[in-house]
Amino acid sequence: MPKLRTREIRDMSEAEREKRLQEIRTELSNQRAILASGGAVENTGKIKTLRKAIARIMTVMREVSG
Repeated sequence: MPKLRTREIRDMSEAEREKRLQEIRTELSNQRAILASGGAVENTGKIKTLRKAIARIMTVMREVSG
């Protein structure tokens, strides 16, 4: 998954942001489940990238709504 840029997030519609946020949260949940079950994740930095992407989307959503 390529890094999600703030400009890209701002260009998305509200519905697209919500959908993308759900997708990323699901992916993060899957990665954490793999790690918790003792499996080896293919890219250890992916969890950090996913967390940052969630934070970026939520920040933009707060800016737009507030």
